[in-house]
Amino acid sequence: MPSSLKRVILGTPLATAAEKHERLGKVAGLAVFASDALSSVAYGTEEILLVLVAAGTGAALGYSQPIMVGIAILVAVVAASYWQTIHAYPSGGGAYIVAKDNLGDLPGLVAGAALLIDYVLTVAVSIAAGVAAVTSAVPALYPIRVEIGVLCVVGVTVANLRGVRESGRIFTIPTYWFIGSLYLLIIAGLFRVATGTAEPLPTEEIKATQELTLFLLLRAFSSGCVTLTGTEAVSNGIPAFRPPESRNAAMTLAWMALILGSSSLGMAYLAHVYQVLPREAETVVSVLARTIFGKNLLYYNLQAATALILFLAANTSYQDFPRLSSILARDGFMPRQMANRGDKLVFSNGILILAALSILLLVMFQGSTHALIPLYAVGVFLSFTLSQTGMVRHWMKEAHPAPHHIALNGLGAVATGIVTIVIAVSKFTLGAWVVVVLIPLIVVGLLRIERHYKEVAKRLSLAGAGRPRIGKNPVVVLVAGIHKGVIEALEYAKSISPNVTALTVDLDPTKTARLRLQWAEWAPDVPLVVLESPYRSILQPLLEYIDRMERQGEGRYLTVILPEFVCSHWWEHFLHNQTALLIKAALLFKPGKVTVSVPYHLGE
Repeated sequence: MPSSLKRVILGTPLATAAEKHERLGKVAGLAVFASDALSSVAYGTEEILLVLVAAGTGAALGYSQPIMVGIAILVAVVAASYWQTIHAYPSGGGAYIVAKDNLGDLPGLVAGAALLIDYVLTVAVSIAAGVAAVTSAVPALYPIRVEIGVLCVVGVTVANLRGVRESGRIFTIPTYWFIGSLYLLIIAGLFRVATGTAEPLPTEEIKATQELTLFLLLRAFSSGCVTLTGTEAVSNGIPAFRPPESRNAAMTLAWMALILGSSSLGMAYLAHVYQVLPREAETVVSVLARTIFGKNLLYYNLQAATALILFLAANTSYQDFPRLSSILARDGFMPRQMANRGDKLVFSNGILILAALSILLLVMFQGSTHALIPLYAVGVFLSFTLSQTGMVRHWMKEAHPAPHHIALNGLGAVATGIVTIVIAVSKFTLGAWVVVVLIPLIVVGLLRIERHYKEVAKRLSLAGAGRPRIGKNPVVVLVAGIHKGVIEALEYAKSISPNVTALTVDLDPTKTARLRLQWAEWAPDVPLVVLESPYRSILQPLLEYIDRMERQGEGRYLTVILPEFVCSHWWEHFLHNQTALLIKAALLFKPGKVTVSVPYHLGE
C-alpha cells in the first residue's frame, strides 16, 4: 500500500512510547470489550425460541423464561469467577495463560485454539446478526446481505487498524446508544404490562414436530448460552486498561454482567408476555419493538442501534484475537510475525487474518446467523472450563489457599464444564462437530510450529561453532551484456574477492561475439566464461556450472552477483524480464551459495 494512502486510511504512526496513552478507561473499556457480550441480547432469546418452537407454541412461550433465568445465573457465576481471575492475573488472565500456567502446555493450547475459533465465529455471527437487523427494517436489502456483511467486516477492520484509543472512541457512542435504546424498550414494555395496555400478538398455533424432551430443553439452553460469549474478553484485555488495570477491568466486568443479565431477562419476559415467536424474515427484537413502539422513529432507532452494536460487537474479537495470537507467537506456538505491532501499536497481522477468516465464514454460510450459531459457544465454554479449572489449581498452590476462592472458581469450572458437554452433544450433528474436530487440528499445528522453531534454534546454536574465518571465496558475476550497471557490479565483486569470474549464457551467437569484443575492451582483467545452451535455457547451464565449481572445492562459499537496474516508475518493471528473481529462487536452496544484487538506479 502506498505510504500516502496508508496514512489517509490508518492515520499517523505512533511511537512505542505512546502506548500508555492508548489505554482505555472504564467507560470506553465497556464499549470495546463488552460489546460482544451485550450484543448477544439481540439474538439470545430468539435462539432459545427457535429450538423450543419445534415442540409447539406452548413449549416455546412457556419454557423460554425459565431457561433464560438459568442462563442469567450462569452469567453471574462466570462473571464472579473471572473477577477473581482478573485480580490474580493483573497483566492479563486469558484462558490460555491461566490454563498453561496451572495445567500445562497442552491444556493451555486447547484453550487457546478454542478461543481463536470462537473469536472468528464472534465476528461472523455478530456481523450476520447485524445485517439481519438491517434487513428486518429494510427487507429490500435481504438479497445482498452477504455483500453488506463483508463491507461491515472491512469497516471494523480499518477502525481497529487505526489504533486502540481511536477504536474506543468510535465504539463508545453506539454501545451506549444500544444499551439506552434496549432499556427504553424493556421499560416501555413493562409499563404497558403494568397499566394493562399490553396486547399479545395474535399467533397461529404451531404444531409440534418434536416431543418436549429433556434433550430438547438442553438444546434450547445451549442455544441461549450464546448470551455468555464475550464475557471472558475483559480478563483477556486487562493490559488495555488505564492503571489500576485490575480494578478498572473488574469494575467493567461487573457492569457488563449486570447489564447483560438484566436485559436478557427483560427480553425473555417481554417475548413471553407479548407471545412473540421467531420469524424467518424478522428478528424477535424487531417484532417486540414494532409491537411496543409501533413502526415509528423509536422502532427505527432501536433497529439502527441494534444493527450498529452487532456490527461493532465484532470489535471485541479484534482486540482479543490479535492479542492472543501475539502471546502464542511470543511462546513460540504461532509465526513470530503475529507478535509484531504495526504503525498504530496494534497487532496488524492478527487483525488482517481475523478479517479474512470472518469474511470466508460469512460467504460460506451466506450470512445466516442461524446456520453459524451451532458452531458457536463450544469453544468459548471449553475455554471457560479450562480457565476456571486452572484458577482452582492456582489457589491450591498458594501457601494459605482461601476456601472461598477455590469454591467460587470450582463452581465456575463445574458449571461451564457441564454446559460445554451439553452444547457439544446437543449441537454435534448441527455443526458443533466441526469445532470439535478443528480444535485438536489447530493444537497439532501449534505444536508443529513450536517444534520447527526449536529445531531452527538448535541448528543455529553457537555450541561447537568456530570463529568466523576470512577466506578468498570465488565470486561469479552474471552478465547478458556490458553496461554501466555491469561495470559497478564488477567493481563491487573485486572489492570482496580477488577470484572473480564473469558468466554469460550463449542464447544468440552474434550477441555473444559482440560481448566478447566489448569485454576485452572494458574488463580485460576479469575472465569471461561463455556457457552453451542448446535448449535456450538460462538457468540450467548456470546451475550446472555452479555445481562443477562446488565439486572442484573452490572455497567454502560461492557468491553470485546479479547486476540489476532499477527503473524510475513502478510500471516500467513490467517491461523487463525477471531472470534475476528466478536465479535467486533457484540458488536459495543450495547450501554455500550467496546471491547479491547490485542495483543501478536509472533515475540517477
